[in-house]
Amino acid sequence: MTSPSRPTGPMKGRGATYNPDNRFQPTHSTREDDGWWQEELPPRIATQVQFEAPRTALSWNQSPDLGFDRSLNPYRGCEHGCIYCYARPSHAYWDLSPGIDFETRLIAKTGMADRLREELCKPGYACRPINLSGNTDCYQPIEAQHGTTRSLLELLLACRHPVTLVTKSALILRDRELLAEMARQRLVRVFVSLTSLDNELKRTLEPRTASPAARLKVIRDLHQAGVPVGVLVAPVIPAINDSEIETLLARAADAGARTANWTLLRLPREVTPLFEAWLEAHYPERAGKVMSLIRQSRGGQSNDSRFGHRMRGDGLFVDMIGQRFRRAAKRLGMGQRADMGLDTTRFRAPHAQQDLFG
Repeated sequence: MTSPSRPTGPMKGRGATYNPDNRFQPTHSTREDDGWWQEELPPRIATQVQFEAPRTALSWNQSPDLGFDRSLNPYRGCEHGCIYCYARPSHAYWDLSPGIDFETRLIAKTGMADRLREELCKPGYACRPINLSGNTDCYQPIEAQHGTTRSLLELLLACRHPVTLVTKSALILRDRELLAEMARQRLVRVFVSLTSLDNELKRTLEPRTASPAARLKVIRDLHQAGVPVGVLVAPVIPAINDSEIETLLARAADAGARTANWTLLRLPREVTPLFEAWLEAHYPERAGKVMSLIRQSRGGQSNDSRFGHRMRGDGLFVDMIGQRFRRAAKRLGMGQRADMGLDTTRFRAPHAQQDLFG
């Protein structure tokens, strides 16, 4: 793979502006203009989907920064194309670039419900909430065709296993009735990520996600259906969307969100140069200020991966954001998302249900 050292410019409908090298490649090459013709990335790139039959369904973590210890990720890569996505570097493990490849060369996992059923039936399995979308959005556009997320939810409802969902997609409303039934049994909580109310900022920052108005409609419709909904103001990006915090919370609360949380922008590994290129393409006049504030909040670096620091950062800017968020959330009656209130006591493994009814 040959990758330009710097971007050629933004591409319509995509977040990344170029394809950086895969860090695991044994050799790397850069383009140099010697006067000869060179092939450039096309202005539009079609999405490609390949399939993977995973050996396991559940991913496990021991991070103290996360409110869950297990997750389900039906897809690798994400067509939403959020330029800041912390999952971008993982695409290198499949010999793909964290840049344009992450948004256009997707991997759909097959047989996920079957694998999950096997794991839920294992002796000694302890029921605790599973998070859907721990890595990439389980309701990204290809879910409309593949339906893997819905099949997983149907299985979890059947065995009364609680789940939490995080999404930026209006496709979740397809499963409103299913989620409402899970909510009646205290088996689900949904969190909608709301980054900005500015449509132009959304278009470049999160190009193929639902519009701000559509996300507010998701909150409203799920709330009216009886599904507990919270809002994640994530990520907060200094000098880009931090001025919207109070407005975002107010609009989400008005739509029915009852819990709220926030995270600071994270820039692990290849995400830093991708985000810097995005700034140069869309906000060149403030790129230096944005990166300066990020480094001030990350101990002088563009990223701080330490547990307890990576989600929020440190310093005066972070303290100010935290105070503003807490005051606005308190005024609006929005709590933290620590208490999920989900029922883990009625879980029955799939094989136990077969014994009962088959």
